[in-house]
Amino acid sequence: MSEMTPRPIDTCAWIGGYPFREIPHPEPAILVRVLEREGFGGAWVGSLAGAFHRDPSASNDALYAALAPHRRTLHPVPIVRPDWPGWERQLQRAVNEGAPAVRAYPMQWGYAPGHSALNDLAHAIGEAGLALQLPVRFEDLRQRHPLDTAGDLTAAHIRAVARLSGSTACLVVSGAGRDLVEEVHWGLTPDEQQRVWYDWHWVWGPPEDHFAHLVRSIGPERLVWSSWWPLRLTQQAQALVDLLPEELAPAGPRSSFADGAVILSAAYRTAGRRNAST
Repeated sequence: MSEMTPRPIDTCAWIGGYPFREIPHPEPAILVRVLEREGFGGAWVGSLAGAFHRDPSASNDALYAALAPHRRTLHPVPIVRPDWPGWERQLQRAVNEGAPAVRAYPMQWGYAPGHSALNDLAHAIGEAGLALQLPVRFEDLRQRHPLDTAGDLTAAHIRAVARLSGSTACLVVSGAGRDLVEEVHWGLTPDEQQRVWYDWHWVWGPPEDHFAHLVRSIGPERLVWSSWWPLRLTQQAQALVDLLPEELAPAGPRSSFADGAVILSAAYRTAGRRNAST
């Protein structure tokens, strides 16, 4: 890749331990080297352990501290649990720390679709000019530990947030397969579709060619780069692009797809339009 070509910002990476198995090198310094090796210009990084805490505030503190020496490359994406006391302070701190997004885990928290707390968070995030990231899963069901009882995030959860009246929140759905992407995308209005992005790390390539189908049907601009470090092979996203049919291959290196910078710009714009109209 040419040095003049902008390198995409990975939207899905974690640091820290995972409660159900050992994972390789979950340290920030290692992630920086992995991103450089794989051609990413930076990453949205969350706390892997914090996703399983009832109160994510301590894991957010640890995330900010761990990423401090690497902030030019690693961008903190804290967890905001909107049914927990003081969640507004956690969101404001995310804004103050320059976070591009916050992550929420409705299935781990026992939320049903349309949960009022998640709705409140979506409204607040839209006003703040951040994105709301919703991971679908951590591991395939076939390898999941018996103690990991939370199911995959459903299309109903995602659509409820995307359809929320008055919300301008930009959503990033991480870890969806083709079926879930289509169930969400085609269940939204055209305006709502423009505020939702999907990473393709869990989408099948050849011979099923689910990824090629999504590029044709919903467009590459709705699909966003990710590494999924340290839970999956970071090369997966680039491999799927390399295996696209010739007529779908990007015109320039990685240029057809969205990344963290594109989504953050969209979140800023929607927040600006909302604030200008109030």
